[in-house]
Amino acid sequence: MLAAGFRHGVAALAACVAASGVVPAHAQVPSLSLEHGVKATYLHKIAAFVEWPASAFESADSPLVLCVAGNDPVGKLVPEAAIGRTYGMREIVVRRIAQPAAAGGCHILYVAGLRDETITAYLESVRDKPVLTVTDGAPDRRFKGAVNFVIRDNRVRLEVDLELATAHRLVVSSKLIGIAARVVP
Repeated sequence: MLAAGFRHGVAALAACVAASGVVPAHAQVPSLSLEHGVKATYLHKIAAFVEWPASAFESADSPLVLCVAGNDPVGKLVPEAAIGRTYGMREIVVRRIAQPAAAGGCHILYVAGLRDETITAYLESVRDKPVLTVTDGAPDRRFKGAVNFVIRDNRVRLEVDLELATAHRLVVSSKLIGIAARVVP
């Protein structure tokens, strides 16, 4: 059911992107692809399968803040993909951040398209904080978040690091674990 929801979200996102002219039918912008749309959709949908401690939010109606760091194509699609989306009763707000020090107010931190040492700086900036870190295709565990996008069999899949999620005081749903390509216990 979760996979069907993601497929539906991806189809809707692809239709919106095509209709908005962000990616013309003749693909003048080759860097934006269905893969990037899928990842952008995953970023806000993952929130439904993660539990943050109550202390992670200032108040009961504070938004869930999804931060994007880096210059990859996925980050360009995230604001559109998250418009009007919610996490429970919380609005999902997207912020683009340019420095690791700005990651303190994030609930989800997506880091991609940066040098390894810069990725490390972002990941370290939220160490021991209730922040779901998400990276893109990092082959080395030192540069991976609690969730890492990978491509397997021409599909976007997830690697989930439960140890890292637990260190961030997050609870990952068994549904998300069930669809992961790889789980680090």
